[in-house]
Amino acid sequence: MEFTPDVTGRPIWRLLLRGLGVYLPGWEMPAGALRVRPGTTAGGFGPPAYLDGDAGFGVQIPDRRRGLEPDREIYVRGREDPSFGIVVAGPAAAIGSRVVDAGVLMRFARRLTFEELFDTGDADSVPYAIRGARAVENVVFLDRAAGIGLCAEVDPLTRTAGCPLYVRIGSPAQRTVRAYALPQPVRSHS
Repeated sequence: MEFTPDVTGRPIWRLLLRGLGVYLPGWEMPAGALRVRPGTTAGGFGPPAYLDGDAGFGVQIPDRRRGLEPDREIYVRGREDPSFGIVVAGPAAAIGSRVVDAGVLMRFARRLTFEELFDTGDADSVPYAIRGARAVENVVFLDRAAGIGLCAEVDPLTRTAGCPLYVRIGSPAQRTVRAYALPQPVRSHS
């Protein structure tokens, strides 16, 4: 792994580390990520992942099924204008789509967040659940059985979703975190 401060300093990285700690205890925490550049072939990270243009990574899922209930943990950052992050662990088929990209993963995470915050016996919970779902800005999805993880985030400036991190879960030799085309910080030399 290379030292990647532009990756490790981001909220999505911290959420990934929390998710790995909760759902994969004993997994050696990564210190950095291997970069995948635009134009890289699948040999750089392998199926079922693929590159989705500027949106980063996506994964292809062999099947889809509704009704599966993955485990989830919701995290909130900030008090005045909170942003939500969610870590989901379970079968990728629960997402309900054969192709999972940043948009699909973000919609799934927002739906789970709404369902978690909505109380069917309390009509006053609806506005809170809607605000919480809209405030989801970071998602980590871990499918332990398939050996993959996908992380999505909303860019704070453009408000577009992307999947900058892809995780391979497996034997110690196979465990990697890949980062796609994350912008390098601009440094001034004045």
